[in-house]
Amino acid sequence: MIALRSLIAALLAAPALAGFAQQPAVGHAVATFAGGCFWCMEPPYDALPGVISTTSGYMGGSKRNPTYEEVSSGTTGHAEVVQVAYDPGKVSYEKLLEVFWKNVDPTVRDRQFCDIGSQYRTGIFYHTEEQKRLAEASKAALMKTKPFRDDIVTPIVAAGPFWPAEDYHQDFYVKNPVRYKFYRTGCGRDARLKQLWGSAPH
Repeated sequence: MIALRSLIAALLAAPALAGFAQQPAVGHAVATFAGGCFWCMEPPYDALPGVISTTSGYMGGSKRNPTYEEVSSGTTGHAEVVQVAYDPGKVSYEKLLEVFWKNVDPTVRDRQFCDIGSQYRTGIFYHTEEQKRLAEASKAALMKTKPFRDDIVTPIVAAGPFWPAEDYHQDFYVKNPVRYKFYRTGCGRDARLKQLWGSAPH
């Protein structure tokens, strides 16, 4: 399935220059999560009231302005992430964390579902000390209440430079619904999420 996703991406690729995300508007905030394929992390946040926008991109690596091909090779140290701009007056960071956990498999390192490699690792990238505190509390609580036996290995780390992914990756599920569904189903994402979280929405 890794080859399948790379093939889909290659067919849709177009030249694009990445850069730092814009700073949030006054009264807004940002949160960044790594949950494997960023195509699959946008939809649950886009559907959440209070979320202003989602941007797929790369974080956690050493190379400036990395391309999808470089990140997917696993040599830059980046993870695929989704950066969420939100209105804290309408949706809490705790709710964003809840959505994150229910959309990942937090029991594995350097992979998510059919995608293998450190670029597909899970992670919570905090932007403030308050986000760090809330993320650590959320993880600790989940360790006590999780409906599965395996340990939670998702790290909580400080956010670094964020590089938006190429345009064809943004809102992929909207622009290419058939290809998106084919990839998501073929990768076994929903089957594993149901196995982990039961009938809880995700």
